[in-house]
Amino acid sequence: MKLNLIVRKRIAVLFLIMAGFLFLLGARLVWIQVVQGDLLQQKAMHNRLREVRVEAKRGVIYDRNGKELAISVSTDSVGAFPSQVKRSGRAEEIARELAAILEMSEKDVYERITKNASFVWIKRKIGFELGPKIKALNLPGIEVYEESQRYYPNDSLAAHVLGFAGIDNQGLEGLEKKYDEELRGDAGRIIIEFDAVGREIPQATHQYIPPTDGNSIVLTIDETIQYIVERELDLLMEGPHQPKSAAVIVMDPRNGDILALSSRPTFNPNLYNQFPQSHWRNVNVSNAYEPGSTFKILIAAAALEEKVVSLEDRFYDPGYIKVGKERIKCWRSGNPHGSQSFLEGIENSCNPVFVEAGLRLEEKQKNLMYRYLRAFGLGEPTGVDLFGEAKGIMIPENELRTINLATISIGQGIAVTPLQLVSAVSASVNGGYLIKPRLVKEIRNNDGEAVQTFEPEVVRQVISQETSRQVVLALERVVSNGTGRNAYIPGYRVGGKTGTAQIAGPGGYQQGKYVASFMGVAPVNDPRLVALVVVEEPQGIYYGGTVAAPIFKKVVEDSLHYLGVPPQYNKEELEKEEQAEKEEVVVPDVTNIDPEQAKNALGAVGLVAAFQGQGQVVVDQTPKGLAKAKKGSRVLLHLGTSDAGAPEVMVPDLTGNRIREAADLVEALGLKLKPNGTAGKAVEQDPIPGTLVLPGTSIIVTFQEEEPASPVLGP
Repeated sequence: MKLNLIVRKRIAVLFLIMAGFLFLLGARLVWIQVVQGDLLQQKAMHNRLREVRVEAKRGVIYDRNGKELAISVSTDSVGAFPSQVKRSGRAEEIARELAAILEMSEKDVYERITKNASFVWIKRKIGFELGPKIKALNLPGIEVYEESQRYYPNDSLAAHVLGFAGIDNQGLEGLEKKYDEELRGDAGRIIIEFDAVGREIPQATHQYIPPTDGNSIVLTIDETIQYIVERELDLLMEGPHQPKSAAVIVMDPRNGDILALSSRPTFNPNLYNQFPQSHWRNVNVSNAYEPGSTFKILIAAAALEEKVVSLEDRFYDPGYIKVGKERIKCWRSGNPHGSQSFLEGIENSCNPVFVEAGLRLEEKQKNLMYRYLRAFGLGEPTGVDLFGEAKGIMIPENELRTINLATISIGQGIAVTPLQLVSAVSASVNGGYLIKPRLVKEIRNNDGEAVQTFEPEVVRQVISQETSRQVVLALERVVSNGTGRNAYIPGYRVGGKTGTAQIAGPGGYQQGKYVASFMGVAPVNDPRLVALVVVEEPQGIYYGGTVAAPIFKKVVEDSLHYLGVPPQYNKEELEKEEQAEKEEVVVPDVTNIDPEQAKNALGAVGLVAAFQGQGQVVVDQTPKGLAKAKKGSRVLLHLGTSDAGAPEVMVPDLTGNRIREAADLVEALGLKLKPNGTAGKAVEQDPIPGTLVLPGTSIIVTFQEEEPASPVLGP
């Protein structure tokens, strides 16, 4: 009996233990299945699934006329699933074959494909030629994916505005960085399912979540005007002056639109990592410099607005002016200007005249000059859509002395950025309105619809329209009678101001180092363009009127013609223009041919070739083919590589050429001349100018002698 009781107790205890174990097991099961079910299911899926990120295509950056300045193109990238590579037992063989194709070290490839990771990139952005070769090898664990790569079709054109994007399509400089969020878009994913040992499961989850491409932006930059500016900058850097750096800004003073902005040295954003980082710097917004006499425009505007001077007021220049114990010389101190009106003082860029005008502002009201300079936007960033904008350097108002005011009146003792000065001078000539510089006009979605528009923004009115009119007319006299004669453009009323300033450095101004500049506006009767040219440390002659003014003339003249602003010639100008037209030639299109051939073709019509870049073929030229240029002009040829199979040649315009001249040009382009007639000038041709043909094509040209004019008989 007692034994049975013990057995029963043991059975009861065992039952309770088993019941407790089953209860705990059930509770654990409920905890896993119910409470943590979703979480564990997600972890299981994560262990089985591999994700490959697919970058979205960045939005296009357009110029104001819809021309593409930055685009995204498709390219191949090579990745590996190390578990599959190791399981195949062919890791060394795979590394050897990939290294040969990708031009990488075998050791580096081996380390990547055997890395302890679910997925690794071997090499990205390899183009389209290598991808098919790798696919054809059918290597286990190796995949070729299509990615997006940023491409700048015009190479260095507007590089400092556009900036560049990195290998992961992230904006790193310029507008690419400023508008990275809008341009980047949303990345997609490739999802592949594997088993527990890392083998891809046939017909399992293979999900492709497509990326959403980024928005596009439309700039105020005009590609053609930007080309004109960069052409002149390149010619300047290659010419006799050999400056340390140079910069040009062209703005529409009516709305603050920046039509062109460039500087040298520059870089190619497609190959940005091959250039020094100093070349990436946008000096037009990040560098402050002492502007010299171009700054006198603002002093004249303030003095005229406050009526402390009038254009007729008389001044006397003995070659210097004393300010306290200091003496400030006129640039022509050896031959003083003597008695002159304020208008003549502006023409002559006379330092004593502007010092006196500046001091009169201070006499009228303390810090009145500074109030106007700040009203013109100096001392603060303009707010343009670029990173790294400097605010300039101004002496604190509580530290100003009379001598400081005197030197500031002639553009020294104060530092501004080129963009600040262009913006301020635009306010002086557009009726008195300071307008925020604008680089971006609108943002568009993938359907081309505008999702955000940036309208011109008037900050404030600084001077009256009457004062603005007086400033413009005074600047016109500088070009017609004064120091800015080299900026004169036949047919257009041009105003401007030269500037030549010593460069400040440790211990004072540096001997023999200057900044030559020219600030101008055209036409003065209806301002369409304001342009600033800044040349740092030109060699030899360093005067702004000699170095910078001719560049302004070429840039603005070509830009006005391009914009269709009609010239208004006087009789003398008309005669000169008619004579100049007789000396003009039609520029042949020399793209897609080798440099030596292009040089000969241009030489056949009296033009000079100037080369930029490296390569075996001309990929672009400025001016374009079929444009007109004066004999002796330089044509800037951009060298590169061409992906085209059989390069086509544009048929030149042979009208007016004699047989020998036409033959030389046609032969230089790799074409053949088939003449109709034995003498005279070309009057007709087939194919017509501008037609694209293959090298060796015959051009049929009809030549005729000019008929003598019939005598006019009297009654």
